[in-house]
Parts: sequence; C-alpha cells; structure tokens
Amino acid sequence: MLPRSARLTSPNDFARTTKSGFRFTSSSLVTYLYLTGEDSPARTGLIISKNVGGSVVRHSIARRLRAGLREHLADLPDGALLVVRALSLKQRNDLQAELSEIIPILISKSKAAK
Repeated sequence: MLPRSARLTSPNDFARTTKSGFRFTSSSLVTYLYLTGEDSPARTGLIISKNVGGSVVRHSIARRLRAGLREHLADLPDGALLVVRALSLKQRNDLQAELSEIIPILISKSKAAK
C-alpha cells in the first residue's frame, strides 16, 4: 500500500499528467510523468481498465504495480506526478522490472527538457 501522501486522487491531476506529461510506452505499460515544480512529495496513480481483464486480474496487476512504485517513490523528483496505465496483453511481463527500467528513462527525459 502506498501512503496517502503518495497517491493521486484528483481527476484533474490525472488529466494534467496524461495530457501534458512526458510519456513512455513499453510492452505492457504506458507511463506519464508531469513535473509540477512544487515542493511536495511525488504522487502516483494507476489506470487499469476493464480491457486488461476481470476484477481479479486488475487487482493483481494493481498490487504488483503499487509494490514497484513504492520502491521507486524516493527516486522521483519533488512535486512529480506519475501515472501508470496498464495495457491489455495476453502475456504479463515482470511489471516491477519494467517499472525499474521505465522510471529512470522518464526522469532523465524530464531533466533534459528543463
């Protein structure tokens, strides 16, 4: 479980991140990183649609993604908003390993844009 201060809950934050953030697509995830410039802890959110699978599958994916995000929360810059969208694929990769590859790429991409 992610701490409450690390969760994205506002639909406006989700929309701002997915529309204006840096985007990276991998085989089973699309991730968005938006830098607010605020001096607050980084926050994350998940988007897992019904196209991914039934309730049990979606919740399993959410648990694995949250565990991976918890490991990388300290790596994110202050004020960052990170949204992870799971794609519907037949075969699930190791989602935590995939996040470990994606997050450094997004961070370096955002630093290069500054």
